[in-house]
Amino acid sequence: MTSTPAQNPDSSALVADAKARGAFTYVLDGTGLTDKAATLDAVAELLRFPSYFGRNLDALYDCLTDLSWLPAGEHVLVWVGAEALKRADPRTYVAVHGTLSDAQRALAAGGDRVSSRRFTVLLADS
Repeated sequence: MTSTPAQNPDSSALVADAKARGAFTYVLDGTGLTDKAATLDAVAELLRFPSYFGRNLDALYDCLTDLSWLPAGEHVLVWVGAEALKRADPRTYVAVHGTLSDAQRALAAGGDRVSSRRFTVLLADS
């Protein structure tokens, strides 16, 4: 997962950069996401997860490292306002952040999943 500790980049710049390299972009507005269920549901809806998505972290990882229902290529999730979850439920934030990072690593070159899809997560300011 890519982020800058001091200040996250502006979401519009991140989206523009991703689109310029041909990636499919998805902007997750996290400003109102303050618990695990809402966050998982928002990611699932945004990335059009299949109906069998189990609404837990293992299922999140499984869907993110599959993405077979989406076109081949890079899929970039820009998470805007992640601080809302971090403030409201720090443990859930760490767990979701970790799952997103693990999925990104799994689909990266040299990762443990071979796929025609890549998954990238970027944290952004609004």
